[in-house]
Amino acid sequence: MKVVYPGTFDPVTFGHLDVARRALRLFPQVIFAVSRNRPKEPIFTAEERADLLRRALETSDFKDETKDAEWEVQIFDGFLVDFCREVGARLTIRGIRAVSDFENEFQMAWTNHRLNSDVETVFLFATESNHFVSSRMAKEVARLGGALDAFVPPPVAEALRKKLPEKMG
Repeated sequence: MKVVYPGTFDPVTFGHLDVARRALRLFPQVIFAVSRNRPKEPIFTAEERADLLRRALETSDFKDETKDAEWEVQIFDGFLVDFCREVGARLTIRGIRAVSDFENEFQMAWTNHRLNSDVETVFLFATESNHFVSSRMAKEVARLGGALDAFVPPPVAEALRKKLPEKMG
């Protein structure tokens, strides 16, 4: 079964990778769908986010743990359910860190279901070590010049330092 794990991934965090790792253990084929998501005004372009996600997924420890699954990264614009139809997926994966995430994700899941009742959403809850990690928090730590090693992989930390050089130490 092919599933889609959509997100803005601005930037990809250890929380995203935790959900990705578990999705790849559960499903034989996962498409990581990077949303252009203009309303969020990401700091990285969709192409940069897709590249950083690919690099994070290609690390040796990640590959070893998920070697039986196939994955790819694609960029999409528009409705998620339309993208799912295009790639032949009927299931999406969403990560939940806290009750506040659930409210928003619940609304999105039902909106998507109204748009296309053939597409279902599966929620994976963040592990205890990652429930505090978010892209927003990683960007704030980066803006203030803090250590990023608890939030993002090294290539992402490097990209954040280059993107936000005036604020980083």
